[in-house]
Amino acid sequence: MDMVIRRVRIDDESPLVDIGIANGRIVAIEEAIDKAGDEEIDAEGRVALPGFIEPHLHLEKAFLHRRLPPRFGTLDEAIRVTGILKSKQERDDVLDRSRQVLDMAVRNGTVVVRAHPDVDPIQGLIGVETALQLKDEYRDLLDLQVVAFPQEGWLKTSGVQGLMEEALGMGADVVGGCPYNELNWSDTCGHIDRVFDLAIARDLPVDMHVDFADDTSDRRFAATEYIARKTIETGYRGRVALGHVTSLGSLTTEALKPIAELLLEADIHIVTLPATDVYLGGRRDDGNPRRGLTPVRALHAAGVNVAYSSNNIRNAFTPFGKADPLQIGNLLAHLIQFGTPEHQAEVLKMGTSNAARAVGLQDDYGLAVGKQADLMILDTLTVADALLDLPPRSWVLKRGRITVITKIESRICRGCGHSHA
Repeated sequence: MDMVIRRVRIDDESPLVDIGIANGRIVAIEEAIDKAGDEEIDAEGRVALPGFIEPHLHLEKAFLHRRLPPRFGTLDEAIRVTGILKSKQERDDVLDRSRQVLDMAVRNGTVVVRAHPDVDPIQGLIGVETALQLKDEYRDLLDLQVVAFPQEGWLKTSGVQGLMEEALGMGADVVGGCPYNELNWSDTCGHIDRVFDLAIARDLPVDMHVDFADDTSDRRFAATEYIARKTIETGYRGRVALGHVTSLGSLTTEALKPIAELLLEADIHIVTLPATDVYLGGRRDDGNPRRGLTPVRALHAAGVNVAYSSNNIRNAFTPFGKADPLQIGNLLAHLIQFGTPEHQAEVLKMGTSNAARAVGLQDDYGLAVGKQADLMILDTLTVADALLDLPPRSWVLKRGRITVITKIESRICRGCGHSHA
């Protein structure tokens, strides 16, 4: 075996196990593997989880928070401020900031990133070009999927159709959309139709930003049902992911129920982005401001696949963040009031196995024999404490190869004196 991980915990109700890896895949999970590995890790009882997946990240917009700081914290302002900054994007700067995000992600145990670079006349294809370069550059550390994302709209912005086709021709993996950024409901539907037309023509998955508002009073922010029906009609079940979807949070239980059932029928993946959505949401509420989230609890209870992601890192959309899915999972658990051990386990799935489904990787993902050896060992001794402790990722493996080693020493000194500083 190429590697054996000794004394690792994958289940709180079961004994520690050894994990054997060969040719980048898990070949054995046993209480004691007799064979030695060419390389060995003694986990000393630490927890192993499958590597995190970030299904929704904006690389080229990261770390812009100090260049033109927002004043009001609204979505409209974030789009406007970012539009000004991205008109000045330079390739080397985009690469540097994107690498900062990806390095953070790798250290935090992320093994797959789906990046959403803007495709529009403002910045052209620089986001796609740099993401594709980084896809190759980081191939031994993580898998990078690239979404062609028309942030500035499609019908209201001339030239987008050609740019989208060019981005996909360059190698973008996913057709993105932003249908709420159109002038009217008819154009919102036209935007969605064009997304599906391109995806079907090239046999690519779909991943759209949708219904990013506090409520559905503006019909452009009530497109989820239209998309679900389109998904079913076109035979695209399981191949569509929707990010944000916050306006659903304003619906009554009765109004939400048929939409949740339709999402389940269409096998659409919902990606909640709590750090951004809570920061931007409810800004106009005068008293009792809304949390600004999609109704994660209700959708999850209805059987809809829900995942989460970091979205933006330190910009006008999200002034915080360090590309740590465990941190985002902890935030989400607070916001949706998932505090029981069973609920916390479900939140961990939203950052791992559910996210794998959202990006189409569920068949080759997980801690099981035969799966690709993409995993992390956390510096905590019980799986149930992972979301509580937010522990360092002691080791991270990609295709069975160690990509990260983190060792942190911390001591409490009582009467140590200066000689022990």
